[in-house]
Amino acid sequence: MALRIITADERLSAAHNKTTIALFGASGHGKTSQLKTLPANQTLCLDLEAGLKSVQDWPGLSIPIRTFADAVDIACLVGGVDPAATADSFFSEAHYGHVAGLYPDLVKVIAERSIIFVDSITDLTRQAMAWAKTRPEAFSDRTGKPDTRGAYGLLARETITLLKHLQHAPGKTVIFVGILEKVTDDMGRVTFQPQVEGGKTARELPGIVDQVITLSLFDADGENLIHAPDSGRLRRFVCQAGNPWRLPAKDRSGRLDLTEPADLGALLSKINLSRKG
Repeated sequence: MALRIITADERLSAAHNKTTIALFGASGHGKTSQLKTLPANQTLCLDLEAGLKSVQDWPGLSIPIRTFADAVDIACLVGGVDPAATADSFFSEAHYGHVAGLYPDLVKVIAERSIIFVDSITDLTRQAMAWAKTRPEAFSDRTGKPDTRGAYGLLARETITLLKHLQHAPGKTVIFVGILEKVTDDMGRVTFQPQVEGGKTARELPGIVDQVITLSLFDADGENLIHAPDSGRLRRFVCQAGNPWRLPAKDRSGRLDLTEPADLGALLSKINLSRKG
């Protein structure tokens, strides 16, 4: 692909007015329900966990994905051809041509959508681990026995490659949903981190996306109830790093407050205003 200069006007156009978001929250806090705040005719949900019961009346389109191979194929259709991919690798021109030939209807649906909602990255990594364990790299060359280290290495490489491919999807806002896990160490210190297979993926994900948002519970006075979740009824997004609750968060747009109302559609509008004003 030839190098070209992107002007300021082009960056502000619809094709470049996109963002990538990692949205985390504890199970049952309403992450999937955020679909209802997004425009149904512009959103495609990639359902990796068969977890759309809470939004079964949402009028948008979804694609159930049950294997990592299918996830890779869908990511290829969303992100297009990677010009750096070798001819025999994922996301190459040959891979895209093969998948597009198999699923011409999906090509049309994806082209008509500007928002891709991936639910969830937690299940994506589980599918990736199941796939990695079947690959030659997951077995010792010397003994032929399973090699856990090799499987985790392959998991990290392929998952991160998939996430970065979706990040570069032209004209697409991509939202990765994931479970937030509470971890207590031997000293009794509590931290919160994404629940994914493989530590490398969890460490690198915040650097891949533009925004990291945590959906958390608050009381009526604005106090965070992350340590007493059963008493909270007000959901809000935690949006800034260095927040007092030490929840995962990052705001590259510079437009978001410490917390924002739990409305993903409104949040995207606020982020995109910074690109126009």
